[in-house]
Amino acid sequence: MSRCIDLAKKGLGTTYPNPLVGCVIVHNDIIIGEGWHYKAGGPHAEVNALANVADPALLPDATLYVNLEPCSHFGKTPPCADLIISRGVKTVVIGSKDPNPKVSGQGIKKLREAGCEVISGVLAEECDTLNKRFFTYHKFKRPYIFLKWAQSDDGYLAPANRSKEKKPVWITNTYSRQLVHRMRAREMAILVGTTTVLEDDPKLTVRDWEGKSPLRIVLDRSLRIPKEAAVLNAEVPTLVITEATKDSQENIDFVKINFDHYLTEQLCELLYNRGIQSLIVEGGSKTLQTFIDENLWDEALVFQGAEKFHDGVLAPKFTAELISEEKIKDDLLNLYKNNHS
Repeated sequence: MSRCIDLAKKGLGTTYPNPLVGCVIVHNDIIIGEGWHYKAGGPHAEVNALANVADPALLPDATLYVNLEPCSHFGKTPPCADLIISRGVKTVVIGSKDPNPKVSGQGIKKLREAGCEVISGVLAEECDTLNKRFFTYHKFKRPYIFLKWAQSDDGYLAPANRSKEKKPVWITNTYSRQLVHRMRAREMAILVGTTTVLEDDPKLTVRDWEGKSPLRIVLDRSLRIPKEAAVLNAEVPTLVITEATKDSQENIDFVKINFDHYLTEQLCELLYNRGIQSLIVEGGSKTLQTFIDENLWDEALVFQGAEKFHDGVLAPKFTAELISEEKIKDDLLNLYKNNHS
């Protein structure tokens, strides 16, 4: 099952809206086939693993391991449960039960009704964590939310006196920034507030890593962001969340909501309805603090640079469990988990 998880991770960022799935087929303690789900619309992990078995005659005496319950319905591809049954596999070991209502136990039921021995819940916690985005989306009807910011060694997001030129204040080194771009390539959407756009003019795209840029989401209550801003360049799909009324443009969708009424909950509902399973909230201080105060976040990635500002815009305040610390040359990356979301 650990091998299934390792294989599944290879699809992070390319399988949305599908989950991360790896599959391993074992005969007499020897792996005879394995595969993972590469991208949405393509063959599922079980299909790829079965296709890699050189001698199909071994399958009736083999065990198929998969980190997520095989699908039982027709989507863009046929049901994997049907394929497993048709290939004569008699033993299936599963990590997680699929939370998608279209499956949710039906795959296991179909396998058992066909005479397969099904063992479930193997490394269940690890398998659930692997698909935390997919599980949060289906169970809680919202995206999995990452808070991400960089702060100085003394806890500031920006110095008190900064250049009037619209550009980011770089706190961390190039290696940390590359990790941020890798993260963008892996998640479905990224969000910033008006002040961040006005002061930093960010692109919010993937440039220092290979991959697809996330959906850009900008909070702009009264449409103060100028049309020349980088986030409005139509380079990638962009949502502008506002209280004003404005017609959508090429690759830019203006969505009207009430900023005075549970803003984060409205955003989560909006993104759920658009099929967004993961969201990076990247700034600024007020936007980040809003998600913290309304307890709508799952993980926080806090990059800490070596420089001290002594004064300026303070980093958000929150309490959470520290999961890990990582040195990135002279930077420090702290990962926090919200156990009460």
